[in-house]
Amino acid sequence: MYRYDDIDQQLVQERVAQFRDQTRRFLAGELGEDEFRPLRLQNGLYVQRFAPMLRIAIPYGLLSSRQLRRLAHIAREYDRGYGHFSTRQNLQLNWPKLEDVPDILAELAEVQMHAIQTSGNCVRNTTTDHFAGVARDEIVDSFVWCELIRQWSTFHPEFAHLPRKFKIAVNGASADRAATFLHDIGLHALRNDAGETGFRVIVGGGMGRTPIIGHAIREFLPWRHLLTYLDAVLRVYNRQGRRDNKYKARIKILVKELGPAEFARQVEAEWSRLADGPGTLIEDEVRRIEARFTRPEYETLAPFDVGYEARRTAEPAFAAWIKRNVHPHKLHGYAAVTLSLKRTGVPPGDATADQMEAVADLADRYSFGELRVSHEQNLILADVAQRDLHAMWREARRIGFATPNVGLLTNIIACPGGDFCSLANAKSIPVAEAIQRRFDDLDYQHDIGELDLNISGCMNSCGHHHVGHIGILGVDKNGEEWYQITIGGNQGLSKAVAPAAAGTPAALGRVIGPSFARADVPDVIERLIETYLEMRDSEHERFVDCVWRIGIEAFKEAVYGNRDQRRSHRERQLAAA
Repeated sequence: MYRYDDIDQQLVQERVAQFRDQTRRFLAGELGEDEFRPLRLQNGLYVQRFAPMLRIAIPYGLLSSRQLRRLAHIAREYDRGYGHFSTRQNLQLNWPKLEDVPDILAELAEVQMHAIQTSGNCVRNTTTDHFAGVARDEIVDSFVWCELIRQWSTFHPEFAHLPRKFKIAVNGASADRAATFLHDIGLHALRNDAGETGFRVIVGGGMGRTPIIGHAIREFLPWRHLLTYLDAVLRVYNRQGRRDNKYKARIKILVKELGPAEFARQVEAEWSRLADGPGTLIEDEVRRIEARFTRPEYETLAPFDVGYEARRTAEPAFAAWIKRNVHPHKLHGYAAVTLSLKRTGVPPGDATADQMEAVADLADRYSFGELRVSHEQNLILADVAQRDLHAMWREARRIGFATPNVGLLTNIIACPGGDFCSLANAKSIPVAEAIQRRFDDLDYQHDIGELDLNISGCMNSCGHHHVGHIGILGVDKNGEEWYQITIGGNQGLSKAVAPAAAGTPAALGRVIGPSFARADVPDVIERLIETYLEMRDSEHERFVDCVWRIGIEAFKEAVYGNRDQRRSHRERQLAAA
């Protein structure tokens, strides 16, 4: 965990006092709505369909057990007893009262947390690989670089009022688990032939109304120039990004209009005035930040624990969970564990206050008091000894967080959708639940294999539907909720459960045809999967690889063709059995 210094704490506490006064003046009628709106957005406060929504920052997804307990307390005391973990690795409260928000921020400040820059046209929370620090393919510990970016971007005077919101992702490993090609800036750590550490700089990616895969504008940036180069990119964007049309204001539109080569040329020209200036990083500063992180006191353990191996052999349910939710660790005898927040019947990413407290207890007992939030809306205990896995699994089952579905169809990414969000065209949560119920048979999910299904309630793509192997987008048709289906998207990340996928490129899904009513969506998903099971060349070929190999026409025919002429793959399986 990063520990605040005196400056960090002072900044957060001063912001709480400032917003308390702003809220008081607004409630007293001394500030109008138009005056208050940018002030509340700077503190993560939205006005949603039914109530305010507060987005709490979890910088680069890293949490202590103490902080999680405070989030549980806040959810119970000021909300309706639960929170929603988002794809930005943050936590959202959907029902706080406006007059209580300053008190919430004050309670957060007591445990070194805040809601600064979780909304508004500024640099948002930097996200990263949820296996940072423990991955076997790690090049750098991305947490250190994310913290440097956090300190550089917080209250940056030049970039507090950008043309549009701005998102940065850092990947510190060889496999891209941070979706760097789908961010305004993606930074992928690497080493050059001389063994020097640096970053590949990818700019102009994003989803939303105009999904675009980012472009690498610099193949190798030495680490010491990281912040000055970010300054250069943002200066070019801040000067030239459109402010007359919010739908064309993201940096991806500027890069597209200028062309990647011209955008890179302008960035290099701007950077030539900044390189080797006062913003250049020095090793002492990197070491200072690194030293402010607490580190686990690992034991020296054997590569395999005999008791663990025996239980895995004897208990099929435990073995299934190990296969899907337990991931390799860089140290012998340890593992990283995903606690799935995707149990059937529960909105993806939601956790009750009681569950948060139970997870905090698990983190204290089994993972040095730390945990992470993944952009797939799950929780990670990154440092669990093999000998403790069985006991931890049993406890995770009791709180509903041991569903063995990581990488499978029901590990759905979904935004809150029309149940909460005023921007949404359609609901996401009921669609996710209907699909989970249709495919609740875990044996069938294992037969299907790795498949990412993502749902967004509108074109803003908070559910990342563009890069789902199957993507679902809520659309409005004459005031009614309908759903558009895409296939063939990919985040560009390699799951620990599927090493063969390492290096798979990011890709945008293709629309298969006209949209569907909500009640039809589970049937459509089943037809897509039946087609895949019939067409795949082996049980090792993933759904997305099959789509890329044969194209989308066979899937379109399966979905829109004559239903009476088809008999499902699953029906034939059952008949044969």
